[in-house]
Amino acid sequence: MSETPLYYWNATELAAAIRNRTISAVEVMRAHLERIEDVNPVLNSIVAPIPESQALAAAAEADAAVARGDELGVLHGLPTAVKDLLDVEGLPTTYGSAAFADAPTATRDSLLVHRLRESGAIVIGKTNTPEHGVGTLTFNPVYGTTRNPWDTSRHGGGSSGAGAAIASGMLPVADGSDSGGSLRYPSSFCNTVGLRPTAGLVPADAPGSGWSPHSVLGPMARNSRDAGLLLAAISGPDVAAPLSLDQDPAAFADIQPRSVEGVRIAWSRDADGLPVDPEVRRAYADARDRLVGLGAIVEDVEIDFSDADEAWEIVEMFGFFSFGWPGVEATPDLYRPDFVRNVRQGGAFTAKEIAHGLALRTEITRRTARLLEKYDLFVTPATPVTAPDAELEWVHEIDGISFDRYFHWQRMANRITMTSHPALITPGGFTESGMPFGLQLVAPMRRDADLLALGAGIEAATGFVDQHPTGVR
Repeated sequence: MSETPLYYWNATELAAAIRNRTISAVEVMRAHLERIEDVNPVLNSIVAPIPESQALAAAAEADAAVARGDELGVLHGLPTAVKDLLDVEGLPTTYGSAAFADAPTATRDSLLVHRLRESGAIVIGKTNTPEHGVGTLTFNPVYGTTRNPWDTSRHGGGSSGAGAAIASGMLPVADGSDSGGSLRYPSSFCNTVGLRPTAGLVPADAPGSGWSPHSVLGPMARNSRDAGLLLAAISGPDVAAPLSLDQDPAAFADIQPRSVEGVRIAWSRDADGLPVDPEVRRAYADARDRLVGLGAIVEDVEIDFSDADEAWEIVEMFGFFSFGWPGVEATPDLYRPDFVRNVRQGGAFTAKEIAHGLALRTEITRRTARLLEKYDLFVTPATPVTAPDAELEWVHEIDGISFDRYFHWQRMANRITMTSHPALITPGGFTESGMPFGLQLVAPMRRDADLLALGAGIEAATGFVDQHPTGVR
């Protein structure tokens, strides 16, 4: 790795080097802070940063802990930033909303941030997000738009704007949250890795209901091994999260690549009939040939998703109502119109409609589980298009099919959300125009470690994760 800049070293390599004192945490921090200074003014992914002196002091203390022989966490000395939907003590939480633009600094860390710090990570700021995580593109009235490091005229994806930061070397790992692709779309657009884990694997302590598998927290990284390293830090049960799984986080700390030879793959062309851009279709077909060449057993299979869009919309909109109604009721003009519409739609559902949506989700989950008794993976394109123009609020048309709401173009992710199964985005290659696209790998529930191992195996065989953006230098 000596010829590779420190900011492009993988998290697993950085953590090991800090631990064995090959490099110092201060060196790692300086490299990332300089990279942020160079490219963040263009990409706009890191927001609300802590002072440089504070970041370097934390890194110096991390080095002192190594020298003392202290017990070190899996992310010891690594810089990271937290999506601006979670509280970080001493930093504002704006939710990307004008209603919270002047929010005071948080007085406590959220559970995920607490676990990051316990693992030795150094939180250096926030990552950008659309208002309250609405949609799969990052823009808001507080911080603006996050751009793509492969082509800065395009979006970096959302609602986890961290994809651009990871791809461009500003961060080695970052957290994200996902109910409709918010971990997955930015990973596909930026040639990085994002895991929507099995519900309950990463506990959350946000206000409201803790009983839904719909929105989850998960890791984002440059490869599946690094995603596993972050997952080892943030997973594990907690009393604040009644659905949290009692799995040993150590199982994710050293993911080893698994060969795809003999792996049984159910291959979906378009997640049961969704429109896909022809350029993505061609690249996706090439990815299939590549997996077959590596020895995978690939069969054309579709899950019946005819009821998934209705189910997702009911569950998603009711979720927006659950936390958003006080603000929308009091000051609707301070919120994005899409957010207001979501909240009002969710509040208008009858009990019968909500019960219907939950019943549909259960059936889709069971349908998917039955398929995955026969296959190791169910695979779809990660996104139906590559990263769109940065001036768009959402994609209005794909392959001749028009959409009248922002979430209709993100159904490639929405439908998988309704399965409640873990989904990994791993780089699938590049289109003819040179933009990255991802594969969405869906595995049996609670088989996240196996899923990451397969992702790591694909990544080792293809090498796409080692290619860095051409839009920023």
